[in-house]
Amino acid sequence: MHMNLRELVKSSMAAAWVVTFVLAAVALAPPALSAAEAASQPVSVGQGTWPFFALCMDTHDARKRTLAQQAEMLKELGYSGAGHLWLDKVTERIETLDAAGLKLYQIYMRLNVAPGASQPYDPKLKQVLPLLKGRPTMLALLVSGGKASDQAGDARAVELLREIAGLAQPFGVRVVLYPHVGNWLEKFGDAIRVADKVDRPNVGVMFNLCHFLKTGDEKDLPTVLAKAGPRLMAVSINGSPTGAEVRAGKGSWITPLDEGGFDMAGLLRTLQAVGYKGPVGLQCYGISGDAREHLARSMAAWRKLRAKRQPAVTNVPDF
Repeated sequence: MHMNLRELVKSSMAAAWVVTFVLAAVALAPPALSAAEAASQPVSVGQGTWPFFALCMDTHDARKRTLAQQAEMLKELGYSGAGHLWLDKVTERIETLDAAGLKLYQIYMRLNVAPGASQPYDPKLKQVLPLLKGRPTMLALLVSGGKASDQAGDARAVELLREIAGLAQPFGVRVVLYPHVGNWLEKFGDAIRVADKVDRPNVGVMFNLCHFLKTGDEKDLPTVLAKAGPRLMAVSINGSPTGAEVRAGKGSWITPLDEGGFDMAGLLRTLQAVGYKGPVGLQCYGISGDAREHLARSMAAWRKLRAKRQPAVTNVPDF
């Protein structure tokens, strides 16, 4: 194809403009980070990631705050929302959180997988589920009814969990298995095993630091969290001694986030490394005194953790 002189001039001018634009963009771009600089970026993994909510903040509050007072307090302190124990007063919890511009992230409920259990779970669930449509609320299930970690209970658990998942699915509600010391579903590994067998897209697992440290070793965190993969839908944390101290009965098991020798920044780096972007709950069960005081301390510690620059975790296995 041949160009006349005028077309050639226009083409040359356009090419020169493009080169000039690209060179200017390169000059204005921030310098590339070195490997060392990239590895020391903040723990934070983006806006909207890891919304921070409080759970069990009312069980030992010396002020005995109402649900409305709890919502106002959480809003003032900077929390994204709350968790709610059991299926009573769910409407009031939702209304008070809505009024404060906060979210209900979880409702905790019990499931009994014992073969002879006449009522495996609270029948109020069917009335509660429609209230949760369009909300980020998960059902977090504490599962009892057998010897801890006994796989003989798996079949009954899978049957009941598929039933609950089926009830929850039309309302867009996810179900997470909540490992709890002393329950049939005691260990994080139990939760992964059972969730895999349930094999429903709205069923996952919750990592609870306090219960993990009673039953596992923190050096295994990169492996177990990576193994959970996309089934990891929720996390709870709290100030804590090291795992060895917890298992030896030393120190307070659950404390405000600014206490204890556990490497919290390391846990957050691991969560970042495995790609976790869901909510993070602050476990407050058993912390006495005025809830505002310890919640304020934990929020200050959380903000420092999110802002602190830490080296990246590199020992996360690929499952």
